[in-house]
Amino acid sequence: MKIITANVNGIRSAHNKGFFEWLSTEDADIICLQEIKADIDSIPKELINYNNYICEFYPAQKKGYSGVAILARTKPDNIITGLANQEIDDEGRYLEFQYGQLSVISLYMPSGSSGEDKQQKKFRFMDYYLPILKKQHLDRDYIITGDWNIAHNEIDLKNWKGNLKNSGFLPEERAWMTELLKSGYTDSWRHLYPDAPGYTWWSNRGQAYTKDVGWRIDYQIITDRLKDKLKSAQIYKDQKFSDHAPLIMEYDL
Repeated sequence: MKIITANVNGIRSAHNKGFFEWLSTEDADIICLQEIKADIDSIPKELINYNNYICEFYPAQKKGYSGVAILARTKPDNIITGLANQEIDDEGRYLEFQYGQLSVISLYMPSGSSGEDKQQKKFRFMDYYLPILKKQHLDRDYIITGDWNIAHNEIDLKNWKGNLKNSGFLPEERAWMTELLKSGYTDSWRHLYPDAPGYTWWSNRGQAYTKDVGWRIDYQIITDRLKDKLKSAQIYKDQKFSDHAPLIMEYDL
């Protein structure tokens, strides 16, 4: 099973930059998108039933903001939208496809980089979601893909010393990720490649992309039972569709 996750920073923008032409060459089983920034009426019609995938879009209430999507070759047994939390769900941050005992999720955690109020919203999301994470894996297997907006360890961002007090690398955020990974989950990229930085996001300032001054904030977090099913992982940088790069993983499922 091949799963691609990508924060597209606007589905229309990524479409115009050739993202979906590239996807058509990848033959992925499941594609998870974040930050689609479009309601259903604004999504290009050719993407609503893209390449015969089952396409589910979960936009934010606010136009041009947030939102997630999943495109899948196989129809899921069940689709879950949202986390039963109005603040989170109004922003379209969680979409789940269920296949038997496996769930595949497109997740877009809030960023706290634009102000203290945004950081507090991010903390509320984390406080609400962690107890759910700790319980849900007892009964099902999960592949939680998406933009978590947290670089876990020093290896996960180039300029870690300069970001110790910045959102995305705060001690509280990193401790939260550590607690998550101790509670029955595996960071699939780091499991396969313990020494490869694996950056997936670059600032638009200071030639960060060209100089590879990046952050690894896009993940496929999986239940521990699935880690032996991991086959390969890749970050696609040959073309730039967004300020994030697609993360491609293959599983023996």
